[in-house]
Amino acid sequence: MKYNIFSYLIGEGFKNTMKNKKSTFAALSIMIATMIIFGVFLAIIENIDSFLTELEHSQAIQVFMTVDTPQEQIDKLRNDISNLDGVNSVQFVSEEDAVNIMKDYFENNEKLLAGVEDIFPPSFLVNFSDLTKSEEVQSQIINMEGVSTIQNSNETTSALLGVGNAIRLISAIILVFLIVVSLFIISNTIKLTVHARRKEISIMKYVGATNAFIRWPFVVEGIIIGVVAAAISLLAIGLLYNWASTQLMSSVLMQRLGIILVNFTDMFSMLVVVYAILGIGMGVVGSMISMKKYLEV
Repeated sequence: MKYNIFSYLIGEGFKNTMKNKKSTFAALSIMIATMIIFGVFLAIIENIDSFLTELEHSQAIQVFMTVDTPQEQIDKLRNDISNLDGVNSVQFVSEEDAVNIMKDYFENNEKLLAGVEDIFPPSFLVNFSDLTKSEEVQSQIINMEGVSTIQNSNETTSALLGVGNAIRLISAIILVFLIVVSLFIISNTIKLTVHARRKEISIMKYVGATNAFIRWPFVVEGIIIGVVAAAISLLAIGLLYNWASTQLMSSVLMQRLGIILVNFTDMFSMLVVVYAILGIGMGVVGSMISMKKYLEV
């Protein structure tokens, strides 16, 4: 018996979706438009976050050792620094490497380096996996045996962290705002469908149907519309993103800046989950909100 009631409610949801084509199309169109806007903004945020993460990881400090540090001490320092929490990579720069870097920097003025090749001490270039731990890592490194000085850009790091946190906070607020607006639009669109069938709902209440029995077909209808909208939106955002990223990556400006956009396949799983939750959630909550008025005794 329970199975018959359940299958009836599901069937009624599908039937109502096909029967009320105009209202279904209106709700579907609005949901698709809303979800595409949401998806575009989400893709932009994902690329901004990826760029900021790459920028944070590119920040490094240079740890100088004392001149004539023995190889055993160099190997120990490399191992100790690599094991610190927050360190991503450690690159050794020998005296010869430092001289060559300076020669490349001065290009045709190598004579300026004549006789000073021996003053460049060996060093490590240390990149971070977590930029917030930069000062903590530096305080630990400076106390290690064999370390002379540390060259850093703490002001740049602090500014970068501040900008990154501000952008992420603003992005989160905008995403929440978009969800609230989307829910409001969808609930009002579904409300038109419910209003068109208010007589049907009244008759069902008169014959003793419970609120849950009346509500569930509308909830199923909202879920169906949400899932279909999510699938169409996912396809549309994929085509739009791939086209836009191809155009941008072929531009001279992007190539000069060296900015690489996130591949759509890397965002696909996240978008599937977000769209599924968004589509089903908006369909269910929108239907529940819309039905409330007509189910009140």
